Amino acid sequence: MLRPRLYILAAAVLWSTAGAAVKLSTLSAYQIASGRSLIAALVLWLAFPAGRKLPSLRALGVAVAYAATVVLFIIANKLTTSANAIFLQDTAPLYVLVLSPLLLKEKPSRSELTAAPIFLVGLSLFFVDKLEPGQMLGNVIALGSGVAFALTILGLRAASSEGQVVLVWGNLLAGLSVLVPALGGPLPTPVDVGLLAFLGVFQLGLAYTLFHWGIRETPAVEASLLILLEPVLNPVWTFLLAGERPGPWALLGGGIILLATAWRTVLGARSAKASAPAP
Repeated sequence: MLRPRLYILAAAVLWSTAGAAVKLSTLSAYQIASGRSLIAALVLWLAFPAGRKLPSLRALGVAVAYAATVVLFIIANKLTTSANAIFLQDTAPLYVLVLSPLLLKEKPSRSELTAAPIFLVGLSLFFVDKLEPGQMLGNVIALGSGVAFALTILGLRAASSEGQVVLVWGNLLAGLSVLVPALGGPLPTPVDVGLLAFLGVFQLGLAYTLFHWGIRETPAVEASLLILLEPVLNPVWTFLLAGERPGPWALLGGGIILLATAWRTVLGARSAKASAPAP
């Protein structure tokens, strides 16, 4: 079906706004990470009564992976370049490709195995003039965020019946985990408050809700490839809102990923329709 894949693509679009928002904010990484997650937890708790119950051990494990993903990504954005953080987090499809057959018993299709290197080539071109040496701590944290993101994708796929519980508790854990250092940061301006509200409600809360809806009917490997639309759009918003201009290699790589994303979306929807049982 096409709708679940469109949910995942919509989530990627919302996720892609994080880089510009972080650059525009004067708050520390801990303040942004804690504030947006606590806002997202409140919004999701109000919106989804099913997410208010206590998590099972499996759901709690996924919530921890989710919390690590969203916190580490914000911290990495403050310690290294935005391009580094996005590129290293979006190595997640590689881990999903390896772990999906082991943890979910979902073997990647031939087309997914073919698509993976195409996406990676596009990513490599996209960041060839952006990825910089040094800033080791930020790069390592961003890489850890990619591993946590892969585990979150696999976990939401495996625990789809508790997806709302995972989102509520994951955001709560993320917000509380860095609340103490967040309290020592600078006073927020009205712009900072607006950015936190946007990040919590839309960039995090709504985005992961859409992703949860999409991952229930989309194989983990395919979903991890579709969300690679995020690193393509992230510098677009950064350029439009913060004035950071992407280079020519970035434009070429972005074009490759956009075409590959459209191909995977249409092909995946056709495959699902072909395999659906006749009424």
